[in-house]
Amino acid sequence: MNNVQTRNPHFRSLMMITSLFFLFGFITCLNDILVPHLKQLFTLSYTQAILIQFAFFSSYFVVSIPASKFCENYGYQRGLFTGLGITAVGAFGFLGSAHFSSFQLFLCSFFVLAAGITLIQVAANPYVTLLGPSSTASARLTIVQAFNSLGTTVAPLIGSYLILSNQSVNSVEAPYIVIGFALVALAIFIALVKLPSFKSQASEDAPWSELFANKRLVMGMMGIFTYVGAEVAIGSFLINYLGSAHVMALTPEVAGRYVAFYWGGAMVGRFLGTPLLAKYRPASVLQLFATGTMIMTALSVFGTGEFAMWTILSVGLFNSIMFPTIFSQSIEGLKRGTEKASGLLCMSIVGGAIVPLIQGMMADRIELRYSFILPIVCYAYIWMFAGYLRSKTSPITSAAPATAVTA
Repeated sequence: MNNVQTRNPHFRSLMMITSLFFLFGFITCLNDILVPHLKQLFTLSYTQAILIQFAFFSSYFVVSIPASKFCENYGYQRGLFTGLGITAVGAFGFLGSAHFSSFQLFLCSFFVLAAGITLIQVAANPYVTLLGPSSTASARLTIVQAFNSLGTTVAPLIGSYLILSNQSVNSVEAPYIVIGFALVALAIFIALVKLPSFKSQASEDAPWSELFANKRLVMGMMGIFTYVGAEVAIGSFLINYLGSAHVMALTPEVAGRYVAFYWGGAMVGRFLGTPLLAKYRPASVLQLFATGTMIMTALSVFGTGEFAMWTILSVGLFNSIMFPTIFSQSIEGLKRGTEKASGLLCMSIVGGAIVPLIQGMMADRIELRYSFILPIVCYAYIWMFAGYLRSKTSPITSAAPATAVTA
């Protein structure tokens, strides 16, 4: 460890940021447990239950730009501290929501929780790129993103044991009390320690009209929208899907454990995909992985039993490289206005609110299995976007995102 610290004097700060990535990955993935849990407790339709994800991911659309302005005015450290405080308020809000047994209060808590996480991400991602040499910035982002994926992998296992094993609204209290106090402890730690301070290195500004006239960027915004939407939609309905008669008819508690394979696949895929992105054109790798998601989802929809289960879980593996690749390729070649462009791409994460809601509506009108056709349509757009990128990029193009948020 001493050798690592010698090479990077900001090692301790980087480890602290890494813990934040793990924590908000864990919190985000707990939503996949709470969607079926609250659906059953409050006797909700699929459309009503998926309002959980709508409340959570709509916060990205509302908060991303104000969060970037906050960090620009007050710095990364205050951004992290404030974001942790807001997230803690959202976590403790679950106690009141459970006490009053109010689904509406749960939705408010989800929105506040995500607002804090959005501010943390907006502050943490560029901060990570500054905590060391610029030549290794992409490697640092890959490491912290891996810990984000670790959080999403662990969350279904712990959530299934603590929440789905107890069919009571009060079962959400213990996990979020622990999360709330962990957030408060981290906020106090960040307030007391002296973190490295960096001056803003913003690029030359550009008018919004210029950015919206950039076809590559606009298509990339839709790419982020469809990717996050498809990934969140599949994760949100997995427990109900695995519990359906045509798949495995698993109980919610058992099905929840299998969700870890979906998110764990994304973690493994990030490590496997990195050398592919270094050797081949990112657009080609993106198109290959998009093909994988479409094939696996279709095979699951029209398959049965264990085959249907493992094919849908394998989609996580192919999801792995999509977000950072779409993000970085969308802003490639921009001469100015990259901060605004990044803000627009972050706002496009609202796809995690819209696509699952539409799929929920479909599930209420047709069989749940056939509602998974919607994610296939989303992945088909990404496949077409990758084809567009292939026609516009040179054979060797860097795929490393400079300030991409994780998803």
